[in-house]
Amino acid sequence: MKFSRRNVVLSASAATLAKLASGEAAQADATTDRVPASAATPGAGSYRPVRTPNGWTLPFRMRGGVKEFHLVAEEIEHEFGPGSKAKCWGYNGSTPGPTIEAVEGDRVRILVTNRLKEHTTVHWHGILLPSGMDGVGGLNQPHILPGETYAYEFTLRQHGTHMYHPHADEMTQLAFGMMGLFIIHPRVPDTPRVTRDYAILLHNWAMHPGTYRPDPSIMTEFDLWTFNSKAFPAIEPLVAATGERVRIRFGNLSMWNHPIHMHGPRFWITGGDGGRIPPSKWRSEVTEIVGVGQTRDFEFDAIAGDWALHCHMSHHTMNAMGHDIPNPTGVDQAEVASKISTILPGYMAMGRNGMAEHQMHQDMGHMPGPENTLPMMMGKGPHGNLEMGGMFTVIKVRDGLRPGDYSDPGWYPAPSGTVARKVSSDPDFGAPVRRNPAG
Repeated sequence: MKFSRRNVVLSASAATLAKLASGEAAQADATTDRVPASAATPGAGSYRPVRTPNGWTLPFRMRGGVKEFHLVAEEIEHEFGPGSKAKCWGYNGSTPGPTIEAVEGDRVRILVTNRLKEHTTVHWHGILLPSGMDGVGGLNQPHILPGETYAYEFTLRQHGTHMYHPHADEMTQLAFGMMGLFIIHPRVPDTPRVTRDYAILLHNWAMHPGTYRPDPSIMTEFDLWTFNSKAFPAIEPLVAATGERVRIRFGNLSMWNHPIHMHGPRFWITGGDGGRIPPSKWRSEVTEIVGVGQTRDFEFDAIAGDWALHCHMSHHTMNAMGHDIPNPTGVDQAEVASKISTILPGYMAMGRNGMAEHQMHQDMGHMPGPENTLPMMMGKGPHGNLEMGGMFTVIKVRDGLRPGDYSDPGWYPAPSGTVARKVSSDPDFGAPVRRNPAG
């Protein structure tokens, strides 16, 4: 029988599996959707599967009472969004790698096969385990050489939002996309019960304009900022029904801290690197910094509408930008533009009055950018250009949405009288109080 890498755990050799399973017969396979969201019921060990936007969850097999997963480190072709692809490194055909889900108290075995051309390891970030399973190459274990498969095995003694990534040639392998989320559900379900559970991994990429492979030597001047390795508008919306309890788990394996801001309802910080926070210590926020190497759990009660969710560092909600060009704001570029157009036909000066015109010109095809490079501003909403990119998506909450329905419901039909409206086109309208006006 033939198995696809995304749909079933890759099998090791019969001899290796027999050894790892201590001679016990393999039990029936488990599928990715082990417990459908609509079928989850309270009880010890039950949980709602996490939904990883633009991603997927790794299946496992039961072998001798152990949940066995199989990760494959390999080079992949990844699309950040339509018009931008790159040779990246990841796990099981994707970046981020598939989300691993298990339950507090489970015994897990994770096989790691190395199909890269250099050695690697896997560090289980924030997880309590024996020192020899911690995954730091040269310190806790030998490196996993090309072609080798290693087994990590430990019992989960905690619950919360955690991550996995290499601890060998870390700067290169992380820069190329080797990372994933490891979600450990509590043995006794949390209260209040979460209806929808999302997981997002934050990352940055040095994808220089016109190139096809990330640059691992860059420290700060990144070109792409992503949720689950996608840049807006390629990031899936987060969908919920009015009144549902929603959790969004964030993990940060980028090289920047990210103040994640959610429009609409306030959220509570209910968990972090150390697991679930006691309810008496929850904080109500609208913006929370997710630091490098940290995780944070946001929970909120969904309110009908379309609500932006994004990093509040403005350049993290844009795609490829030029960092070393002069500031054109307020500059009459007519003369220099006429000279440049003699050697670069079709050149069009921009930026004298701001950069909003960038998306308009891009959309009309006036100024195509470099190949394999996303425009700086993208996305269209019901009222015009969104002028966003990078770490931006929309939480879409609707009345009467069916349980477990994650399909995009379209744009929010705002009730009459609840949308900001134009009252004048005269710049001298009214008599506003102004302090030291410029002109």
